[in-house]
Amino acid sequence: MNTLRILLILFTHELRILAISIPTYVAGAVFLTLMGGLYWFALLVSTSEREYTPLEGWFHLFALPLFFIVPLLTMRSFAEERRLGTLGALFSTPVRPLQVVLAKFSAAYALYLLLWTLALLFPLLAWWGLGSHGQHNDPRLLPVPTLVGGYIFVVASGALHVSVGILASSLTRSTFVAALLTFCALFLLVTIGNLLGRIPFATYSWTSFLQSPSEYLDTFKHLDVFLRGIVDTRPLFFFASGTLLALGLTTLSVESKT
Repeated sequence: MNTLRILLILFTHELRILAISIPTYVAGAVFLTLMGGLYWFALLVSTSEREYTPLEGWFHLFALPLFFIVPLLTMRSFAEERRLGTLGALFSTPVRPLQVVLAKFSAAYALYLLLWTLALLFPLLAWWGLGSHGQHNDPRLLPVPTLVGGYIFVVASGALHVSVGILASSLTRSTFVAALLTFCALFLLVTIGNLLGRIPFATYSWTSFLQSPSEYLDTFKHLDVFLRGIVDTRPLFFFASGTLLALGLTTLSVESKT
């Protein structure tokens, strides 16, 4: 059985597990409810202040549902199998740890992207609905560069965020601990750059070298660039390399405990 076929079988199996898992539907309901409420809030704020377009304000709030959706999607991936003792039985078949890691990551990532795709219906419905009040051609309501750039950011950063959740799940037998670890790791990952950016490193010569790394880690600064319709390769490289690192560490973790 070739590697690609094994990976496809494992991926299909993981999707089936997610499809019958209650936390998956809880995650979907929470995510779509939050995204709908956040878009409504962004629409009201942008109408009154006009500083951001509704879509820009909506994407700027992406971290709020992120902290809940990723832990719910990934917490059971390895932790539940360790608790039930089914992971050892899986590796008694001709599969490799890397294949299992990639399958679990791909299934959770695919569902994550599906939920974000469904969430895009909110700005589309708002654009369509407000058209009946004469605002159908308002370019602020649905700017295409912002929509495309924002979704590219979600796709790129989501790979890193989901891989972090998979890594956290591989470190424990408890789904609760896995969810908590994922939440803490994502909170640190999303906010660390913004927090470091508030420190005046450039003021002192002996800390000036930290200015560039702090900007490189600033998730919201990367988001602002994408929302202008500019695809910057630096954050893409950061998200891709971080994803590969997290998946590599997950593979090592799984191999060491089998």
